[in-house]
Amino acid sequence: MANVNPGMDPEIFEQFLEQLRRYVRERLIPAEDDVIANDRIPDDILDEMREMGLFGITIPEEYGGAGMNISQYITTVMHMAYASPAYRSTVSINIGMTGSAIKNHGTPEQKAEWLPRIASGEIACFGLTEPGSGSDSAAMQTTAVRDGNGYRLNGTKRYITNSPSARIGLIMARTSKEALPKNAHVSAFIVDMSTPGITVGKPDKKMGQSGAHIADVIMEDVHIPGSALVGGEEGRGFQIAMQSLDNGRLSVAGMGVGMGRRALDTAIRYANERKAFGEPIANFQLIQAMLADSEADLYAAECMVADACARADRGENIQRKAAAAKLFSSEACGRVVDRCVQVFGGAGYLAEYPAERFFRDARILRIYEGTSQIMQLQIAKHLLREFASEGTVW
Repeated sequence: MANVNPGMDPEIFEQFLEQLRRYVRERLIPAEDDVIANDRIPDDILDEMREMGLFGITIPEEYGGAGMNISQYITTVMHMAYASPAYRSTVSINIGMTGSAIKNHGTPEQKAEWLPRIASGEIACFGLTEPGSGSDSAAMQTTAVRDGNGYRLNGTKRYITNSPSARIGLIMARTSKEALPKNAHVSAFIVDMSTPGITVGKPDKKMGQSGAHIADVIMEDVHIPGSALVGGEEGRGFQIAMQSLDNGRLSVAGMGVGMGRRALDTAIRYANERKAFGEPIANFQLIQAMLADSEADLYAAECMVADACARADRGENIQRKAAAAKLFSSEACGRVVDRCVQVFGGAGYLAEYPAERFFRDARILRIYEGTSQIMQLQIAKHLLREFASEGTVW
C-alpha cells in the first residue's frame, strides 16, 4: 500500500531532529528545576518553542505548520519526552488532538481560521472527560442546544490538560438526548476559550508532571456560533474524539519511550558512578539484569510505536494497534522507572535525586488517553470482531 502521508522531507526532518536533540539537552533539561520549582514552563522557553514551530509540526504547511506525518510527529514526541513531561504536554494537544481533529474533519473555513492560530502557538485544550464520564466518554452530560444561528453550551469538563492557559478549545457535547444511531448524540465544537460563560477552575494538584496543568472547564450558557460545529455536521463528535484519541494514544506511547530512555540513561550513569564493595555497582550482574530488561522493554515499545505510526501514515485503521502500543509502552515505562529507583537504592526514594520524580511522572501514562484496562478491552473487542468477520486476525 502506498504511503498516503509522506510528511516532511526526510533530510529536513533529520536536521530538525538534530536541532531538537541539542535543544532538549542544552536548554530544556537544564531548565527542569525551574519548571518544578514554579510549576510552570518559563515564558521565554515557551516563546522559543513557538519560534521552533513545535506547536504546529503536524499542521499542513499552507496553514503555517511543518506538515509532519504521524511517524515524524511521534518521533518528535519521543525526543521531547526525554526532558520534563510538561514540555510535551504543552504542545501535544495542539499538534495531536485539537489540531488533528480540525485538520481531518474541519470545514475549509474552520481550517483557515483556526489552524494558523494553533500552529503559531496559541495553546489549545481538548474537552472530552467529565466528572461522570471518564472511560465511558459516550455518557457525557455537557449539552449543546440550538440557539438562533448558534448553540448554547452547558456542562463541566474535568482533568482538561492546558485549560488554564488555553485560548482554543475543542469541546464535545450532546446535541441530542438519544445515542441512536450509536453515539450520534455527540458533536464537536471549536470554542474560543475567552467566550463569556466559560470558567476555568484552579489547576489541580497532582502526583507528578510539574508544569503541566489540568483543571475543570465550566460552561454556563456559553453562546457559540453555528460555525463552531466541527465539519458543519452534528453527530460526528464521538468519531472525531476517537480518531483524535488514536493520535493521543500514540503520543503517550512515544512519551513512554522517551521518558523510559531518560530513566534508563540516568540509571546507567548512576550505576557507573556508585560504588559498593570496592567497585561500581554496574559490575554487579543483578544490576545488569535490570538494565537489560529495561532496554528490552524500551526496544519492544519503540518497535510497536514505529509499526503503528507507519500503518497510520499508510491510511490504515490503527485503533487496535494504537491501543496495544499505548498499553505496552506505558506499562513498560512504569517498569523501567521502577527499576531506576531500585538501581538508585535508598537514594532513589529521595527527592534530591531524579529517580523518584521519574517514578511519579510516569504513573499517569497508564491512566490518561485511556487506562490500561480500557486499552485491554479495546484490543479484545477488535480481536473478537475481526475474528468473527474474517475467521482470523492475522
